[in-house]
Amino acid sequence: MAISENTVYNSLKLAADQINAAGGVLGKQLTVVAEDGASEPTIFAEKAEKLIRSDCVAAVFGGWTSSSRKAMLPVFESNNALLFYPVQYEGLESSRNIFYTGATTNQQIVPALDYLKEKGVKSLFLVGSDYVFPQTANKIIKAYAEANGIEIKGEEYAPLGHTDFATIVAKVRDADADAVFNTLNGDSNVAFFKEYKNLGLTPEAMPVISVSIAEEEVGGIGVDNIAGQLVAWNYYQTIDTPTNKKFVEDFKAAYGESKVTSDPMEAAYTSLFLWKGMVEKAQSFAVNDVLAAADGVSFEAPEGTVTVNGENHHIAKTALIGKIGQDGLIYTEWSSGKPIEPDPYLKTYPWATGLSG
Repeated sequence: MAISENTVYNSLKLAADQINAAGGVLGKQLTVVAEDGASEPTIFAEKAEKLIRSDCVAAVFGGWTSSSRKAMLPVFESNNALLFYPVQYEGLESSRNIFYTGATTNQQIVPALDYLKEKGVKSLFLVGSDYVFPQTANKIIKAYAEANGIEIKGEEYAPLGHTDFATIVAKVRDADADAVFNTLNGDSNVAFFKEYKNLGLTPEAMPVISVSIAEEEVGGIGVDNIAGQLVAWNYYQTIDTPTNKKFVEDFKAAYGESKVTSDPMEAAYTSLFLWKGMVEKAQSFAVNDVLAAADGVSFEAPEGTVTVNGENHHIAKTALIGKIGQDGLIYTEWSSGKPIEPDPYLKTYPWATGLSG
C-alpha cells in the first residue's frame, strides 16, 4: 500500500509544520512520531499500541485499508485513545474513539451509483480486492442495484497485490456490462488497467468507475492506461478555489513540483486541523474533553467547508464524480453541489435495510 500511504504521511507532516509555524496548538509545538504499518493489519495494531502507550501521543492519524482500521479499532477503544482515519471506506461502522475524515458510503459509493444510473447504466460488473472494503462495498452495491433495476453481470475478487488479471478482465469483456465498478486497491490497479487496455476495452465502450484511485495512483498505473476513466471522491487537485490553490502550492513547495494532491491526503491534512479545532474548543488535550468538544467543529478545507458530526464521528462532505485527463489530473464531471451529511449505516435508504446486521 506504499504507493498510496506515503502521500498521506507527507500531507500530515505538511499540516503539522504549518500548525507549528502558526504557533502550534494551545501554545504547544507538535512533534510527529511516525510508524510503518507495512501493509499488515496486525502490525498496524502493534504500532498503534506503541504510539499510545510508549510514545504517549495526543492522537494518531493514519491507516489506509479497512483491515488496518478494524485491527486498530479495539486498541483505541481499550486505551481510550484517538484515531483519525483519512480514507473513504465501506461504512457500517462508527466508534467513540475514531474520527472518519474520508467519505462514508453515502458520500461516495451511493453518489457514484446514482451518477451511473442517471447515465443510463443498466448492468454492472464488480471487480475488487479480496478484503473488507470491497466485499462490504459490493454488498451495498448489489442491494442498490436490486432496488434500482441494475443487473450485476459478474463479481470477481483478487488478493491485495495480485498482478495477473488476464482471466478476470477476460470475464469482464465477455460479460459485456454497461460499466465496471472497481474496488481494487493498491498495486493491483496497475495490472488491471494495463490488461483492460490490452484486451481493447475502452472508457467509451465500457467505462470503469473506481473509488480507490486518486491522482497519486494515476501516475503509477500510467496515464495511457486509464485516461478517460471515472472516479468518485470528494476532492481533486483541480478544484478551483483559493484555499485549494494554496494547498496545492504549499504541497508542491514542500515535496516537489511533480507531486500531486489527492483525496486521501487532503482528508488526512484536514484531519489534523480538525483535531486542532477540537483541542482549542475544549482548551484541553485530554481525550474525553476533545470528544466532548468535537460536534460542530469545522474547517475551511481544500475540498470546501467540512463539519464534524459529533454523533457518528464522520464529517459532511461534497460528492464529486471525476474523469481522468490525459495530463494525469482528475476533472469534476458531476458534483452534489453541497456537503452530504454522513449516514454510515445508510439509515435513510430503504433499500439498505438489513445491511448493517
